[in-house]
Amino acid sequence: MAISLFANHKKGILNRCRDDYATKMRLKYAPYYLAMEAQKDTTVRLDGRDMIMLSSNDYLGLSFHPKVIEAANAATRKWGTSTNGARSSNGSRTFHVELEEKLAAFLGQEACHVHAAGYLSVMTSMATFAQKGDVILADKNLHSCLWDGIQVSRATVERFSHNSPDDLREILIAANSSAAKMLVIEGVYSMEGHIARLPELTAIGQEYGCFTVLDDAHGFGVLGRQGRGTTDHFGLNSKVDVICGSLSKSLASTGGYVAGSRDVIEYLRTNSKQTIFSAAISAGQAAAAMAALELMQTEPQHLERLWANTKKYKALLKQLGLDTWESETPAVPIVLGSKERVYPFWRNLLDKGVFTVMSIAPAVPAGKDLIRTAISALHTDEQLEKIAAAMAYAVKKL
Repeated sequence: MAISLFANHKKGILNRCRDDYATKMRLKYAPYYLAMEAQKDTTVRLDGRDMIMLSSNDYLGLSFHPKVIEAANAATRKWGTSTNGARSSNGSRTFHVELEEKLAAFLGQEACHVHAAGYLSVMTSMATFAQKGDVILADKNLHSCLWDGIQVSRATVERFSHNSPDDLREILIAANSSAAKMLVIEGVYSMEGHIARLPELTAIGQEYGCFTVLDDAHGFGVLGRQGRGTTDHFGLNSKVDVICGSLSKSLASTGGYVAGSRDVIEYLRTNSKQTIFSAAISAGQAAAAMAALELMQTEPQHLERLWANTKKYKALLKQLGLDTWESETPAVPIVLGSKERVYPFWRNLLDKGVFTVMSIAPAVPAGKDLIRTAISALHTDEQLEKIAAAMAYAVKKL
């Protein structure tokens, strides 16, 4: 009987996998998991065709900088390809400490911890510091990694309207006054390109005693002095308790970070399962991030070029009458409103040699189905002209 029950359960899970509608649609239209055959700067090769990459998070274009590549190579030759362990046991190395100290100093924080993925860093910033009985005030448009961390924390969650200080205040007025509270926001919302209304939100958070966590994955390298991020952009470093984010965007590596006071980071190292039980980043990853961080401070032309390209790109989209959801950053959505419009638009751009990414509900709010695009400092004027022609073609075919 036990064997029979096991077989039925196994079959049930297999049938669920085989019959999943979303998976069938993904395989039919194949917009995701497309494997590039080659890449150089903002040019990728897909199915034997060279294309312009218009959806990478390599905002500063440092992934192909010679100094970043050489730093990663040299560190790998010295330390090998992996530490083969977690930081809490056998995986900690001096290059981890060096990177953490440099990131903390750059962000104006006392301490920092790096993880093997940005998703881990951001998720653990919820799961570690909030617990059952606490109240989390969360912007409705938060990234999936934040929602996963909120769920693991088992805290009560109250959602407030996207980027709305007024709605946040109303919810806090009605919230349990004796509960510990956490305010969770993003510096730059990657789907919308919006910058958080940080001055108003943090002021309300402070008024109600909120522990504030900022996911600045898309603000780091883009906003603030030398790319120090959203808190620096507004001059509010002391108003945020935790800044978390990714090494895989402007820092041209992979991994993630959590920065804050020394007490906060040491508490994380003691209590975060995501930290204690996950492998440490490799020497190559750490060295690439450190080299990129140095370039952010010594070569300002990358940030300047990023914003010049962003201005040109948004101007061409405006000329075509495309809805960019009032994006304020190099993360620029093209809102088309339905999957029936998004898919052919994406395919027409692909046909003209421009690679973008589709995002449809429920990944975005209903009626906000979009093409996600992102500008890099490495995009050339010639590429922007080709992008303009491809966009015009896709608009005409709608």
